[in-house]
Amino acid sequence: MITVTNLAIQFGKRVLYKDVNIKFTNGNIYGIIGANGAGKSTLLRAISGELEPNKGTVEMGPGERMSILEQDHFKYDSFTVMNTVLMGHQPLWQNMQEKEALYMKADFTDEDGVKVAELEEKYAELGGWTAESDAAQLLQNLGIAEPLHQKMMSELSNTEKVRVMLAKALFGNPDNLLLDEPTNDLDLDTVQWLEEYLSNVEQTVLVVSHDRHFLDAVSTQTVDIDFGKVTVFSGNYSFWYESSQLALRQAQNQKAKAEEKKKELEEFIRRFSANVAKSKQTTSRKKMLEKLNVDEIQPSTRKYPGIIFTMEREPGNQILEVEGLKAVEEDGTVLFDNVSFNIEKGQKTVFLSHNPKAMTALFEIINGNREAQAGTYKWGVTITTAYLPLDNTEFFQTELNLVDWLSQFGPGNEVAMKAFLGRMLFKQEEVEKHVNVLSGGEKMRCMIARMQMKNANCLILDTPTNHLDLESIQAFNNNLVTFKGNVLFASHDHEFINTVADRIIELTPKGTIDKLMTYDDYIYDAGIKEQKAKMYE
Repeated sequence: MITVTNLAIQFGKRVLYKDVNIKFTNGNIYGIIGANGAGKSTLLRAISGELEPNKGTVEMGPGERMSILEQDHFKYDSFTVMNTVLMGHQPLWQNMQEKEALYMKADFTDEDGVKVAELEEKYAELGGWTAESDAAQLLQNLGIAEPLHQKMMSELSNTEKVRVMLAKALFGNPDNLLLDEPTNDLDLDTVQWLEEYLSNVEQTVLVVSHDRHFLDAVSTQTVDIDFGKVTVFSGNYSFWYESSQLALRQAQNQKAKAEEKKKELEEFIRRFSANVAKSKQTTSRKKMLEKLNVDEIQPSTRKYPGIIFTMEREPGNQILEVEGLKAVEEDGTVLFDNVSFNIEKGQKTVFLSHNPKAMTALFEIINGNREAQAGTYKWGVTITTAYLPLDNTEFFQTELNLVDWLSQFGPGNEVAMKAFLGRMLFKQEEVEKHVNVLSGGEKMRCMIARMQMKNANCLILDTPTNHLDLESIQAFNNNLVTFKGNVLFASHDHEFINTVADRIIELTPKGTIDKLMTYDDYIYDAGIKEQKAKMYE
């Protein structure tokens, strides 16, 4: 349990929030949402003690332990992977260090013997005898194979370090757990494991994430940072989003009577509650909507970018034919082989693989940027494409401002370019910035604006939600659902895949698994799981 009392945080004259009074209770998972800069990560830092608030206090229950997902991936480079995870349970780690120091003493005394006996007893109470096997299991579940467990952290890739730091945060069942973007750099299978893991915890968990499906799957409460306030209400991200959109429409409809608005809101809550009750998600098991209040629903101050893809030309029936494609890395790793498929008009296809490099290789090949080791591909004569690559670095190695940068990619005057940028939420003063100083999220919004100008009838998207905030992801997602052309994409965002894709193609070293179905149906199909196991042998 975490009790926040009269918390206030400001930087200079800018007040993030004040008078924050919240009790985070055991057995609940709190999804923290808010626009970029609202102070989501700052709130976690204040609760963890890393940041001193301007006012107020943060207290835990008596004897409780807090664990956080640390962001410094180089901090533990001088430790082994196993020891890094064990350090997540600080009382146990300190116990182990004290014992080791006493056992190493050359002049071991009777007093030392008594102290060691006490430490051994405490060691057992803290779960010391199974600590290494528990840590090893956590690491394996997070994709860190046993041969890596005794390696130094400095020897791991950044992606592997992220997983070890997550294992460290989870280790030892802390009473209070703070997770800032825990799904970053995790593949879809590992995210699914984390969802299941968190569904069984009885501790207090606070989560900041841009992954909507993850928030929906684990959150029992939503902490919304808006209007300079921090507000807690029952429900997950989808409930918050749909209810805030409903409240916005109602606010714009000045003619509706108060009784009609209340009736509409109550009907919305009833329908949403019924849907949740039928789901298999964590939120239904924890009855997240038991305390819903109509008065909690209000429009949000957030702004959503205007992501609107239109087709200049209607596509013909031939979209893309791929026959026997093969891609191999420089080290000899086969990314995929014997890949053949024919994209039908209007299909929205997601490409999956255990190796994310496989999707990037495929997209680079069909865009003419990479040679395949075997096979052919052929685009239909009516097809125009717009490509969003995974790595956009080369596009921003210039000191052009945003207007001049965007002007490179399409016709139109300065006013038209500013209009495109304005739709992507760049303010008037921001369009004069040099593109080489933009943040990752700002660069992605520029790349999306560039794509929109092409008016293509086939969109190729390599992990399009990278670096985007929830508002941009939601806007992107909504438009792709209604887009009339073809979409070929890869993503680690479960909700994005499930709502956009109507076809799944998994790339493996032994060919493809090709299904016309939703992503949820695909991942839970026992026959497909068996097929996948054989394809990756």
